[in-house]
Amino acid sequence: MQMVHVSRFDLNLLVVFDAIYREGSATKAAAKLNLTQPAISHALARLRALLDDPLFERTGRSLAPTAGARSLIDPVRQALRTLDVALTQLGQFEPGKAERRFVIGTRDVLESTILPALMQRIGASAPYVDVASVRADRKSLESGLASGLIDVAMDMLLPLSDEIRRRRVEMDRLVVVARRGHSAFVDNLDLSTYLRLDHILVSSRRHGGGLEDLELARLGLQRRIRLRCQHYFAACRVASQTEFVVTMPERYARIINQDTFGNQILPMPIEAQTMDLYLYWHVSADNDAANRWLRSQLLETLD
Repeated sequence: MQMVHVSRFDLNLLVVFDAIYREGSATKAAAKLNLTQPAISHALARLRALLDDPLFERTGRSLAPTAGARSLIDPVRQALRTLDVALTQLGQFEPGKAERRFVIGTRDVLESTILPALMQRIGASAPYVDVASVRADRKSLESGLASGLIDVAMDMLLPLSDEIRRRRVEMDRLVVVARRGHSAFVDNLDLSTYLRLDHILVSSRRHGGGLEDLELARLGLQRRIRLRCQHYFAACRVASQTEFVVTMPERYARIINQDTFGNQILPMPIEAQTMDLYLYWHVSADNDAANRWLRSQLLETLD
């Protein structure tokens, strides 16, 4: 890929590049940008000539990015986002009139606790605003916020750079979920009983323990994990039909257990650190009126 001075670039070419990369198709990119396919093809040809790189190669019906295109996409998206924010700041964001799609990066366990109240809040006041909740991989969270693929993210405290703003928005504690009528205890769960029980660990990772295991290890203790699964819903269903128990965040535990499974919810028998929830956004969106509005909606939802 050859070096090209920015003065030779038509910014529209970068918009086309981003659309083709996102859609994996010139036809879909044309529809997304409301352009003709010949216009998209012409723009791609100009980009290829300027950069001396094919940028995309056909694989079946899709256009796959080359290594050169992959190295360009994050800087291009960040540049487009910075320009978009600057232009947005020239005006004001009016929720009642704005046509906007916001992307919130979060973990699946948070969707049930956040989205109902959030959509109830903005459903009537912002009738043309759409929201997409997407799984945010922690390894690519920072680049997603920087490039504008994600507007904001919600997760536990993460080691991100100073380019990412953060604010603690909620504290949650761990509780133990077990079926009613469990044979090992009635209404109270002490530590010795907890350690004797069969446990379910919910994790997306194949190995390693959870926060509760770290707390136990500090005390020189260990529990037996009989089942490892990916979702709390599945874990709670297993708990409702077996003698297994699951340790999980209290807020989500109350949502899915009291109505769906009728499981009992008991305090964790040791003092465990709280599971703090943080709101993240990129520094370039600090003063973006639309992003500020979205953050305020989330903060007021969780207040």
